[in-house]
Amino acid sequence: MRQNKKTFSHLSLQDAKSIQPILKSIEKGIANGVMTFSDEDGEIILKPEGLLRFKVSASESETKHQLNIKISWNINDPKLDDKSILSVSSGNAKK
Repeated sequence: MRQNKKTFSHLSLQDAKSIQPILKSIEKGIANGVMTFSDEDGEIILKPEGLLRFKVSASESETKHQLNIKISWNINDPKLDDKSILSVSSGNAKK
């Protein structure tokens, strides 16, 4: 059983426009089956395969809005926990 765990973490301030190419690269990486994340502190290569668990959560307060996206998968264990349907729209917010 594989016991070693390699992690990668990156935090930066970006505007909405500069985040878009990063998200598109993640999309392409999922489609191609390999994603490389790197910065001056390190690098990790992930190979998404089988069924992916997808979790999205969003919250808002007066001073902060937050979106979290989590994608995970088990190597050689293609079990699907939930087949619920997610709907995401990208229109203008109603004021």
